Amino acid sequence: MLRRRRRLHPWWWALAAAPVAFLGLFFVWPLVAVLGRGLVVDGHLDVAGAWDVLTASRTTKVVATTVWLAVLGTAGSVLIGVPAAYALFRLRWRGQRAIRAIATVPFVLPTIVVAAAFSALLRPSGLLGYFSLDQSVAAIAAALVFYNIAVVLRIVGGAWSAMDPSTVAAARVLGASRWRAFRAVTLPALAPAIASAASIVFLFCATSFGVVLVLGGTRVSTVETEIYLQVNQFLDLRAAAVLSMLQLVIVGITLWVSNAMRRRRERALPSRRLDGTRPATRRDAPVVVGIVAVVAVLLAAPLYALVERSLRTASGHGFDHYAALFQQPGRAILPVPVWQAAVNSLVTAAIAAGVATTLGVLVAYLVTHRSRRGAVLDTLVMLPLGVSAVMVGLGMLLTLNRPIFGINIGGSWWLVAAAQAVVALPLVVRSIVPTARAIDPRQRMAASALGAGSWQVWRRVDWPMLRGAVGLSLGFAFAIALGEFGATSFLARPDRPTLPTAIYRLLGRPGIENIGMAFAASVLLAVLTASVMMASERMRTQVGADL
Repeated sequence: MLRRRRRLHPWWWALAAAPVAFLGLFFVWPLVAVLGRGLVVDGHLDVAGAWDVLTASRTTKVVATTVWLAVLGTAGSVLIGVPAAYALFRLRWRGQRAIRAIATVPFVLPTIVVAAAFSALLRPSGLLGYFSLDQSVAAIAAALVFYNIAVVLRIVGGAWSAMDPSTVAAARVLGASRWRAFRAVTLPALAPAIASAASIVFLFCATSFGVVLVLGGTRVSTVETEIYLQVNQFLDLRAAAVLSMLQLVIVGITLWVSNAMRRRRERALPSRRLDGTRPATRRDAPVVVGIVAVVAVLLAAPLYALVERSLRTASGHGFDHYAALFQQPGRAILPVPVWQAAVNSLVTAAIAAGVATTLGVLVAYLVTHRSRRGAVLDTLVMLPLGVSAVMVGLGMLLTLNRPIFGINIGGSWWLVAAAQAVVALPLVVRSIVPTARAIDPRQRMAASALGAGSWQVWRRVDWPMLRGAVGLSLGFAFAIALGEFGATSFLARPDRPTLPTAIYRLLGRPGIENIGMAFAASVLLAVLTASVMMASERMRTQVGADL
């Protein structure tokens, strides 16, 4: 056995070379370049210059806005998500699963679609245009709540459904009211899950890009959008690099808190899985109806406004804007028809999903077969989760926009696919690794004892168990790449826009035709994303049934 393990070492390193080289070229090098651009000038360390950028009044305002929006988005998500978790996970009632699935739809929507939906809702001609909330902090906070309620539902709802109901019953027997039992028993037990969900939502809100860029306009800026503005409007790469370093610190602190809260939540979970749910009674009906109604209005209103505005024309309602997606708009607005941008998005997303999933399968195999080396590799692969997509795009713009080893890759369209693969890879690995670790090693040993080689063992034992997870991860990676906007906004060529960048350009142009095309394209992007996720989930279910 020892000889067999030693013989596997070269193969392990050979397989690990692919993900390490990919991340080294498209993530580590760009990240180091951003840090260097922020601290080094003419070959010398320039801390004073970086400090001037950090202490500028504009930076202070941007940081304060970032934190304040993250606090508002987190508070709103928790205040709505916790009661919704009670109605959707603690109680059992007919139609509950369907409502759960609908409630998680916003989280898989591209951020540019969410931004377009709230723009349609809050513009002066929208359903809520009367309140003049367009380009306001309140509009962005509402969009962040819309996007992140699903996170609170999944984390808090999962913990609530597994909570032992006997503890609450004991408190009620001892004379505690329902409110006191919740405050004294249920809330302390849920606190780790709520804190974990809040820290994750805070991270998502603090690194939100598309929502703030579209809904904030010229009035509201965060660290993420300020990096974009410094590059594209002020051409100040130094300030953008310093702000990227600041964003890295914010994300690092938030991730540290999130991991601490996750460990607390895992320790608080019962050692064995309990069914803490109960059938809903007539007394629960007003609570369930009220909570579901609030969630339904919050989720349905923006999406309804998006669809309605995509159909609204100067003469009424029709499909004129959808037909315009196949026509050439003004060259100053968009150099290609929107349908061509959609094709570009599908091509780059397919490449990114294929690369991320292939590398993800490799990493899952390597992580589960070598504990020490696997832990180091797993940490490397997870690093992009701690860096915003905007920073990835800026880093690739700084490093890969020139010839490398005599090959001119600057401005190549496939850089977009590479950036999208970097963003999707950690999530793909996190989706596949649990399934890979659940495979009984005795099955591999039995196959090896019968004479099967390493490749045959993987093909006969591992792959049948991994097919469902790989299919779901492929669809997930495709959906992420399809709607990716942060890194793509830096790398997409003007003559080869993706669907999200085309939507952003159309939203920034006056005229009902341009705005209508932007909303129609947003509906198209939402339908494509939802279709991909449904297909991958169906494939996973079918594979599970076959097994």
